Amino acid sequence: MTSATSGMQQTGRPVRLPRSARRKQLLAAAQQVFVAQGYHAAAMDDIAERAGVSKPVLYQHFPGKLELYLALLDTHCDALVDRVRRAMGATPDNKERVDGAMQAYFDFVDHESEAFRLVFESDLRNDPAVRERVERLEQSCIAALTDTIMSDTGVSRARAELLAAGLVGAAETAARFWLAGGRQVRKAEAVQLLATLGWRGIASFPLQGEQS
Repeated sequence: MTSATSGMQQTGRPVRLPRSARRKQLLAAAQQVFVAQGYHAAAMDDIAERAGVSKPVLYQHFPGKLELYLALLDTHCDALVDRVRRAMGATPDNKERVDGAMQAYFDFVDHESEAFRLVFESDLRNDPAVRERVERLEQSCIAALTDTIMSDTGVSRARAELLAAGLVGAAETAARFWLAGGRQVRKAEAVQLLATLGWRGIASFPLQGEQS
């Protein structure tokens, strides 16, 4: 059953879904429309049609197009931050943590490329509410890496944050490049290349307690 008909019974009448299920359905339809058309060209009519519901049903859940978009951003930003935090918590080995952070970005791109484009390649990036969410995403990922860098190198928080920002920026840029280039390098190898680059940079700082 396609997304355009998933909200309809065979009789043509709308299926009454639990509110949470309906919201999830509407967000999935909105994501498809936003990615295909861009925010500015997308219309609530298009989203309702894609979801197989009437516009009044759509407006019962979301008062407008921007609210739909922000709900999608919140969902996907939280998912990426969670991936990075889980990578940091999965092992006490800091080299493996750097590997995990790179893996988180590449997995996000590979399995949720539509979501990745929605977050990082939106035509609405200059909207204050959108920009605030993307900046919060980046800051949360930087924060997740900062403590790891501090514990391994002993540098100050300000320096660790700067290094973490560099790693996050490298992960995002490389993952976007990899996706746009058609995944010409196997994902596992791409992750390892970036992780090696990042770790060799971090490892050049003396370990906590060692003299430079």
